[in-house]
This record gives sequence, C-alpha cells and structure tokens, in this order.
Amino acid sequence: MTLARFPAEQRLALTSDLVLGVRNVGDEALPELAFTIETDDGDADGSFQTRIDNPAASIPSRPVWVLGYKYPREIGQPPPQGNSGGLRAQTNTFGFGPLDAGDEKTVVWRLTAVEAGTYTLHYRVEAGLDGQARAVTADGGAAEGEFVVTIDEKAPKAKVNDKGRVVTEGE
Repeated sequence: MTLARFPAEQRLALTSDLVLGVRNVGDEALPELAFTIETDDGDADGSFQTRIDNPAASIPSRPVWVLGYKYPREIGQPPPQGNSGGLRAQTNTFGFGPLDAGDEKTVVWRLTAVEAGTYTLHYRVEAGLDGQARAVTADGGAAEGEFVVTIDEKAPKAKVNDKGRVVTEGE
C-alpha cells in the first residue's frame, strides 16, 4: 500500500473520500487490481453496509455510507462514461484492470455517511476478482488494513449562499 486514507471522525450527511493507493513491487503484472471492502463483520450485502439484529426486518442490511455517482474511480483519470470508474464489481470487490510490475494506481471512493455509530471498514488488495489470486506486501504479508470510523449523529448546519451553493458549517 502506498496510501490509505479515510477520516476517523465523520458526521451524518457529510461526504468523505476513502483513498487507497497500491504499487506493484513484484516482477509480474497483477492480472486484475481489485479491492475488497467490508464493514464490520462482512455479513452485510455490500461494502458500505452493516446488518441489524432484528428478526422482523425483511432485509437486515442497512447502509452506513452511500457511494457517490461515478465512484469508485482511479485518481488522475478522466471521469468514467458509466456509473462507476471501477471496470468490474462484485458485491464487496471492485476491479480496476491489470497493474504492471512497478506501476501504481490510486483509487477513490466518495462516500456520504448516513448512519451514526462506530464502524470498522476493512480493505484488502487482491490480484483478481475470483478470490484465487492474492496480492501481498513486499515482505509477503497480506495487503490489507482497516479504518475505525465514528460517525456523529448530528448533521452539520447548512444554508444556501448568495450564489445558490449549499454551504455547511466549517466551509
């Protein structure tokens, strides 16, 4: 990992960027640079969700963050033509094509917090989407990490300025 950034303190309705950067320090290309992202226990039906313990809920998965339009995407590349910059995606895994030896990619997910609480967001770098190929660090360890994030239940104060732009407190 060359970069792993996500604010530990967030507020409802505010947008934050999750940024992950990877350099291929190996001698061979990764067939598919992929990132698997899971919140807390990984049982939810999506990367940025959690499960509630309520037997009456028909769908127990609930969003913690909402992924922005045309995200995730590689930093330094033009905005994608479709909905997402990821070339391929599975439930919790986003693919960004091959990564040649010595090359680097940095990817951003634009996320808006929608559920207050404290969550652990786990990430893992993969060398493919099928779960068979593994990316490892230069010392042979797993290319993974986590962020512990607290989302404050108080949404920021906002107003519309003279130019018609929504401005939140602190801007």
